[in-house]
Amino acid sequence: MIPEEGERARFFEGVRLERERRTVAVMIGIYCRSRHASGGSLCPECADLEAYTRLRLEKCPYGEAKPTCANCPIHCYQPHRREQVKRVMAFAGPRILWRHPVLAVRHMLDGRRKAPPLVRGRVAGEAK
Repeated sequence: MIPEEGERARFFEGVRLERERRTVAVMIGIYCRSRHASGGSLCPECADLEAYTRLRLEKCPYGEAKPTCANCPIHCYQPHRREQVKRVMAFAGPRILWRHPVLAVRHMLDGRRKAPPLVRGRVAGEAK
């Protein structure tokens, strides 16, 4: 049975942001295990960074239309957090391709997405 258009939209609602959350969490994990020798779990500093990135994604005004952070005109991370994430991405970016190739390719494709215009804190054309 093929889902109708509305059902399909509801099925995929949240998929883009969840993939972004997972990608960031995986990258932080790769970084932490290599740089902080944390073994199976994240060190407190990296766990705090992962929680912070999750919170920022939840509050993103773009929602499902969100571009990757590198292509986003809104800089929602605090400056020191942005530097932390840049270090993590620079280190883990090349390595994620070997550990999670599908996630890496999807992130690269998402990186081609441009940010839609915002109108008063909402994505233009989005239902209220």
